[in-house]
Amino acid sequence: MTEETDAVRAAQLEVLAAAHAMTNERTDALSQEEFSASYPDPAPWRIGPFRRDDALAFELTGQWDDPAGVGWTSESIFNPTIAPDGDGLLMAYRAAPRKESLGSRIGIARWQHGAWADDAANPAILPADLDEALGCEDPKLYRLGERWFLFYNGIFRIDDELRERYPSTGYPLDDVGCDIRLAVSDDGGRTWTRVGTVLDRSVSRLWAKAAVIPRNGAGEPVRIGGSYLMFVSEGCDGVQHVGRSDDLVHWDFTPQPFLDLAPIGGHLHEVACVALEHGDESFVLDFFYRDADDRFAAGQALYDAADPFAPRELARGGSLSWGGLSRWRGEWLFGQGWDAAPGRREILIYRG
Repeated sequence: MTEETDAVRAAQLEVLAAAHAMTNERTDALSQEEFSASYPDPAPWRIGPFRRDDALAFELTGQWDDPAGVGWTSESIFNPTIAPDGDGLLMAYRAAPRKESLGSRIGIARWQHGAWADDAANPAILPADLDEALGCEDPKLYRLGERWFLFYNGIFRIDDELRERYPSTGYPLDDVGCDIRLAVSDDGGRTWTRVGTVLDRSVSRLWAKAAVIPRNGAGEPVRIGGSYLMFVSEGCDGVQHVGRSDDLVHWDFTPQPFLDLAPIGGHLHEVACVALEHGDESFVLDFFYRDADDRFAAGQALYDAADPFAPRELARGGSLSWGGLSRWRGEWLFGQGWDAAPGRREILIYRG
């Protein structure tokens, strides 16, 4: 074993013990239907509300292999991303020792011939270096031709040297950092090649989440103003950024305000996804925020593609589909695992 491999394994052992001891009443109480089953504001352009389709639920019944040999097991699966794949669906999802804990890994499953099948090679993405030693989280799938792009959060430990090199006074951090990372697959999601981090730490200042790229119902990224855009709402020293790319691999990020919640009140946490609902002329941005009464909430914003950083309208209520909304069999669809029954690892599917 190399010195870095030993360090990655030691970090996984440390975070696994902390994950098993973790308790968080606010995140443990998260319920998908609280956000997306009904919307309080009338706005005909919104996507949803959504109803649960139990016939499409996915359940993980076994435990994955543990290549690092640290005793890793999953108690919760959640925050999936789903995209159409021919007549079926391709899903990437997060598996964690505890819901919302560190120490996560990412798996692949497929809906074919009326049933889900977990990939026998899972975990598809697990910590491979120190920049993701504390976990691989919250995948987002995009398909461009025959290539699949899987963006995910790589979680790492912040030491004094990193803190001094990349100060984040506008977005204070503890001892954990987050990078946006990318892996690609040219064989239908069976094997993945890591590309690495797509947003430099000189911009992220050790924290950037959510590779939110405008995506159509087929799971394909869509160019806005000639480029692929990535909306980054969390981290980056507390400043909203937008990335631009021609190939989804190489990105140029600049400060760019794109969402102000003053019309509805509250504080933005994170952008969840961007969906093109009305052709290529407009899009809907779905987001997670803390409302004026300090409650977790979801919302949506409508944009013209010709003016992609100035929302035309905002409304309360949204999907919180972290992996993106998909069109399948004539309806919008996404998945989430927050409402799984106790003791069951399930991704429940919502349609609307």
